[in-house]
Amino acid sequence: MEKIAVFPGSFDPITRGHESIIRRALPIFDMVIVAIGENSGKKPYFTLNQRLEWLEMIFSDEPTVKISTFTGLTVDFCRKEKADFILRGLRTAADFEFERGIGQMNKMMYPDLETVFLLCEPQYASLSSSIVRDIIRNGGDVKQFLPEGVDLG
Repeated sequence: MEKIAVFPGSFDPITRGHESIIRRALPIFDMVIVAIGENSGKKPYFTLNQRLEWLEMIFSDEPTVKISTFTGLTVDFCRKEKADFILRGLRTAADFEFERGIGQMNKMMYPDLETVFLLCEPQYASLSSSIVRDIIRNGGDVKQFLPEGVDLG
């Protein structure tokens, strides 16, 4: 059976931390689906097309990475994609507590689904898309926090 993991997120924008988690997961899974969740209750800073283009460019060298979008429940997307794993990155104990609750609810809704946590690399422990957006809004330089080739236009 093929081991397929879904790495869901808004990737608004994708950071070096996201990229690190995805690349480090590649030896573990046969395929990693990077899934941009579309949340109608949230207004993204960057367009869906920008985020898709960045992800496709960053992982163009990785045939086992698929880029996709979804709406609705992550567990429903996992069922549709025949994925038995959700991949999540952890920076802090607070991340763990938040993700543990979601993982347990997902397990109740889809018993075959396992949530797999990877610890972030230490240099990315403080990095988040929210912080990057704040730096951008205030005219700061975020190049060091974004994967190579991401152009904010």
